[in-house]
Amino acid sequence: MTALRSVLRARPFRAGSVAVALALACLVAAAPAEAALVKVKAGHLVAIDMAPLFVAKESGCFEKEGLDVETVFFANPGDNNAALAGGAIDFSTNPFTLPFFAANSGVPIRVVASAGGWGVIEVVAQKASGLKTLDDVKDHIAAAKPKLKIATLQGDTLELILTRAFAKAGIDPEATEFVYFNDLLAMVEAFRAGQVDILSHIKPYTTEMVAEEGAIVLTNDAETWTRFSPNTVVSVLDKTLTEKPDVVKGYLSGLICAAKIINETPEKAVEILTKGRYFRVEPAVLLEAFKSAPAPVSFIPDVDSIQGVVTDLTKLGYVKGATKASDIFRLDMITSLQK
Repeated sequence: MTALRSVLRARPFRAGSVAVALALACLVAAAPAEAALVKVKAGHLVAIDMAPLFVAKESGCFEKEGLDVETVFFANPGDNNAALAGGAIDFSTNPFTLPFFAANSGVPIRVVASAGGWGVIEVVAQKASGLKTLDDVKDHIAAAKPKLKIATLQGDTLELILTRAFAKAGIDPEATEFVYFNDLLAMVEAFRAGQVDILSHIKPYTTEMVAEEGAIVLTNDAETWTRFSPNTVVSVLDKTLTEKPDVVKGYLSGLICAAKIINETPEKAVEILTKGRYFRVEPAVLLEAFKSAPAPVSFIPDVDSIQGVVTDLTKLGYVKGATKASDIFRLDMITSLQK
């Protein structure tokens, strides 16, 4: 409009010119403004399978879908869960066990996808321990050596992988000492300081322990459960899914866009993530974490394996409720998008 006024001032008064100018002004006023991005908040932790969320934000994948996504970090999965339940965030990326806790507490939660990434949970042993396999753990116990201290999160996938792997190997968990933490990064520091013998944790931090501390991978979730067993999943409230399906669709499409970058150009993904300072590891470690995955990043989880883990949780007394995976998982949208 400023330019239009300048033109009017610069030219002699002519009725026809004024009419044209007024017509142009009306056209400018009537032109639709560029649609504003929809603002949403996404809660997350720090595992490698949350990389699609971060890459989608930094690469413009979300913006292409009309979303302005604000990422909100939580050190504790329970706080992440509570934030979604209370409406402080719109999307939650959390261990797949947490939605069951929420649902059993009356929260109308819906799981719409896996977060993205497989073989994320790893159980690693200190190099100095001499442990290289789960059979070595069994032999250690049989030799009546001091109890192995194992860092994990209670009632979490990081604990469940241990109980399932130990059951397969014929190891009594009571013959070891589970050391429970409520901060994922504090667990890594405890392992680095030699305060625990075994760490049940997530990539890229286990990858870093292997690269820098000589740690040995004893098992991972792809071996203990199935290849497409997730570490974390993407959840929303039922209200969001039913009232704002386009927002959910845009969010999932953004994740798929980011997965393409990670799968096809992992070096570019590492550059994006390093610039955003999302993971406290060296770029080479991050790249190795991507390249050592058992399958490309995708978003449809093995629901049967999830149900099996939740059944284990129930037997251990952590889950007090009857919620089943079929009650809260809504994968139709991601299945349609990921073709």
